[in-house]
Amino acid sequence: MLCVRETPLHLGHLRLMTQAAEIGAVIMPPVPAFYHRPQSLDDVINQTVNRVLDQFAITLPDDLFARWQGA
Repeated sequence: MLCVRETPLHLGHLRLMTQAAEIGAVIMPPVPAFYHRPQSLDDVINQTVNRVLDQFAITLPDDLFARWQGA
């Protein structure tokens, strides 16, 4: 799991991320999602933390944010 900053990414970054992806890494920019309408900075942070934990199949007893239920 690589949480890489959004920009700027130079060719060296992209090559290393490609190599990591080729051996199975998940690359996830820590970009906040606003579809769940966060009310605070904590909501934005909690959503990102939960997305990372989800990649490792880690579920917290008290989820940090409500999951998307579809439209």
